[in-house]
Amino acid sequence: MTIHDSHPFAGEDDPVRRFRGRLGGTVTLWTAGPPEDRAGLTVTSLMVANGETPRVLALLDPDADLVDALRSTGRSVVQVLSWADRGLAEMFAGTAPAPGGLFRQAAFEDTAYGPRLASATTWAGLELEDEREVGWSVLVTCRLVEAVAGEDVDPLGHRRGRWLRLAPGTGPGPRPGPAQEKETR
Repeated sequence: MTIHDSHPFAGEDDPVRRFRGRLGGTVTLWTAGPPEDRAGLTVTSLMVANGETPRVLALLDPDADLVDALRSTGRSVVQVLSWADRGLAEMFAGTAPAPGGLFRQAAFEDTAYGPRLASATTWAGLELEDEREVGWSVLVTCRLVEAVAGEDVDPLGHRRGRWLRLAPGTGPGPRPGPAQEKETR
């Protein structure tokens, strides 16, 4: 993992990357592996396809340890991160240091699909079905085997290189207090 002293894509003039950055998305954390060999990656490029067998499709960094762990175990956990998890998102994205290791930065519980962030209220257990190279990414198709949809009070989003709050009535900064909320109604 490389820790950058500046944003790794700052000043880049790639129109495709700039277009993708304007789409934004909910920030998820993908984790896989047994307790002695865990791996994880922050991912926003994903979608859920409902059907008789629901699936999750995601674009992953082919050089990420998560891809190797997903291939070796055939399973993964995908969890929706909250605004409070933005530091953790930076660490798993490789843009912030994680003293002592990534999985020591928060509490994780072992599941049949890999480690699950204990504070995550919305998560899914996945089984790898297919993978292929797409552009500079690996497109994985996973069967969604188990899903828990809890109350995401303050989901984390990412757009144009910045974290943002996706909860209604909130912006990228701190939430307004009760007095400020009354003024905006």
